Amino acid sequence: MSGHGFHVHGPHDHAVEHAGHSNDKFAGNIAVTTAILATVGALFGYQGGATQNEAAMYKNNAAIDKTQAANSWSYYQSKSSKQNLAELAMILPGVDPEKYKAEVARYKTEKEDIKKDAEKWEASSAEWNKKSDAMMHTHHQWALATTAVQIAISLAAITLLTHRKWLLYTSYGVAAAGVVLGICAAAHVDPLAFLGGGAHH
Repeated sequence: MSGHGFHVHGPHDHAVEHAGHSNDKFAGNIAVTTAILATVGALFGYQGGATQNEAAMYKNNAAIDKTQAANSWSYYQSKSSKQNLAELAMILPGVDPEKYKAEVARYKTEKEDIKKDAEKWEASSAEWNKKSDAMMHTHHQWALATTAVQIAISLAAITLLTHRKWLLYTSYGVAAAGVVLGICAAAHVDPLAFLGGGAHH
């Protein structure tokens, strides 16, 4: 009498109950797997965002140093123009060439210092660009790893609906690939480079 909280179990009820427990275990395993993958995916996504921000910062530093180099070269050109005028003045009649000779020598010395400064800024800009490109490469690896984990989660969800074990195994395989990509990104190693006999640093 179920109205009083009692229920008599028949053979069919026991079978359904057993099947329910079996399904609950299967669903529980998928739920745990999905939760783990979601956590891993969140960590990968965070790293992807962080590396993208670093790449942007490096690119900004490269632009700043490039501007500094351009300013130095402009200053260099200004000194060259003054040197040329001083050299021209030396050959004019009625002037003291020694006076302008000293100026020419001073401009030459100043130009050398400015040139070194400009080249230093250019080298620094190139280095920042190199770092930015490397960081963007790492960002793309994190993005691929995150995508793989998200696909694995989707496959796990479909498995829950279809109860196809091969889908679950496929989900595990894709998740494993995502984890490998994540490890490679953390280690700054390009997995594809191994096929060509090299690694990205």
